[in-house]
Order: sequence, then structure tokens, then C-alpha cells
Amino acid sequence: MKLFKFLLEMTPLVIFFITYKYMGLMEATIALMISTTISIIIFWLVFKKVATMPLVTAVLVLVFGGLTLYFDDTFFIKIKPTIIYLLFASGLLGALAFGRSLMKAVLGEAVELTDRGWFKMSLHWGLFFLFLAGLNEFVWRSFDEETWVQFKAFMLLPLTLGFSIIELILIRNELILPEEENSEEVK
Repeated sequence: MKLFKFLLEMTPLVIFFITYKYMGLMEATIALMISTTISIIIFWLVFKKVATMPLVTAVLVLVFGGLTLYFDDTFFIKIKPTIIYLLFASGLLGALAFGRSLMKAVLGEAVELTDRGWFKMSLHWGLFFLFLAGLNEFVWRSFDEETWVQFKAFMLLPLTLGFSIIELILIRNELILPEEENSEEVK
């Protein structure tokens, strides 16, 4: 099921890139909006719920895609990743300012960490999302459209996966492992 979820989340990006390659950014924006909507519907039908991050992303795809099409200006679709990353960073870092960890709320059932571990994970991811927002701004403002599309399609996911691996290494000492059952042998 995890592979299915991953493929369902990645399919709109693949469709976006393929459509861009053969038709252009405006058409790719339409394809992204449609495929994202279909992806969310499939999530709902299969899992009876949609996780927060894909839902927020879908809403922003529709809003910024709609603005891109309405104003016939690619500016809006290019800043969408920046806005998404800034929202995630603000949520994570803002919650930390109030002594809360959104990462614990999202991943608490899947992973057990110390309070310090949740703080570190939220801080690291918040800063990483700030980095990605800045990187997206740099790329779309400094390079041509095709370079930005390739960056979006082929660099953001590997950067995120690489960061995830680094994050696991950084917080490994904060993991709470299930206690092993103490079985004493009777002699």
C-alpha cells in the first residue's frame, strides 16, 4: 500500500513533466490540475481519507494553476512550490515556537521518538522546507522555464529523499525502541 500511495502522489508530477515536454507549461498546468484532482479522489475512495500534505498541495495546485490559466501567466505556477514549502515551514517552526511538534501529530503513530527527537525532527524539516522555498525561488528566477521544470520534476524528490535519509541518521539516538521481553530461563 505504501508503494501505491507513493505512485499516486508522484503520478501528477510525471504527467506534468510529460505534458510540458510535448505541449508546454500552460497545458502541463491543466494536466497537473486534473491529475492532482483525480489522485485526491482515488486517495479518498481507496483509503477513506486524505493526508494533510497531499490535500494542501492539491488545493494550492488548483488555486495557483487556476491563477496561471486565468491570467495567462506562468508566474503563479512557478511560485506554487515556494508557497507550499513556506506553509509547511511556517507550520512546523510556528508550532515549535509554542512548544508543539506537528511532526509528532503527523508521524506519531508510525514512529516513537523522545520529545527532544520530535523537536529536532520538526526543526530540521522546517529549515529544510525554508531551504527548498529559497531554492525554488532561485531556480525559477535565475534560469529558463525548461530548467525550472526539470528542477521541479527531477531534483526536488531526490533532495527530499536524501534529506530524509540524513534526518534518520540525525535522530536515530532519539528513537524509542519497543522494550524486549525479559524472559528468564528457569534453571
